[in-house]
Amino acid sequence: MARSRKEEKLNRNGAYKVRDAGLTAIMPHLMPNRTDSEVFLHDVFDITELLSYIDKKNSRGENYKTTLFHCIIFAIAKMIHERPYLNRYIQTRTLYERKDISFGFVAKRHFADGADECLMTLITEPETTLDDISKKIYGDVTKMRSEKSASGGIDKVIDTIAALPVPLTMAIVKAARILDFWGLAPGFFKEGDPNYTTVFLSNLGSIKCPAVYHHLNNYGTNSIMVTIGTIHKEEIIMEDGTKQIRDVVDIGATIDERIADGFYFIRSLKLVKYICMHPELFDEPIGTPSGFKYE
Repeated sequence: MARSRKEEKLNRNGAYKVRDAGLTAIMPHLMPNRTDSEVFLHDVFDITELLSYIDKKNSRGENYKTTLFHCIIFAIAKMIHERPYLNRYIQTRTLYERKDISFGFVAKRHFADGADECLMTLITEPETTLDDISKKIYGDVTKMRSEKSASGGIDKVIDTIAALPVPLTMAIVKAARILDFWGLAPGFFKEGDPNYTTVFLSNLGSIKCPAVYHHLNNYGTNSIMVTIGTIHKEEIIMEDGTKQIRDVVDIGATIDERIADGFYFIRSLKLVKYICMHPELFDEPIGTPSGFKYE
């Protein structure tokens, strides 16, 4: 008799081992590297109603602002809550499923060439709301940009290692990669590192860039990389056959194909798109069912 998730033991990365058979079990041996197993998906989302929702939400005069970036994170978290295969990763050629849904991204201290970057992470729960996400990200980014140096976690580790002589840096990085492969990387190496999150996001729209393909990494446990492009106008054919000029944003996602099949990926992307086109869903916690019809 199969054991329940509560009875199973979490590994060092807070995940359960997935006991699977057939091709799913063999694929990590056929394609041992994450970068050998990439699938790239791209779509354009109609966000006309969502932008109106964001404007209305921000008119309340709160001391933080909700952005499209926050909404995309919420929509993806809601999707993964309903589609848990996308919360999986391969390590030691074994399939694992995370307990938490987590996000990572890079924030620049200033929008200028050569400006320092800071790695940031966010963990969501079924009861997490859009307001929770906006407050957390707004507060963390504001704090980071008010500081002159790295605030701790992985940024501090990187700064320390980068200051060492090159041979010593090479030795430490090689040791870190070996420990990472066996799932033995120490906590201070993983704290705040987007490479150990469910989804690594890049908000390219903030620098006026379209969504592009972005590779995965053969380090950490991240299996999904999402890029968000610039908001722009585009002619859309509506359900009634009429044409309208709408506000849209292009989204790109690079996924490790070993964690699920293409059919599962496409349905998951359609769910994110559905959520973004129905702003009323952003008023409920992540764990509330979306009502999406999988036809």
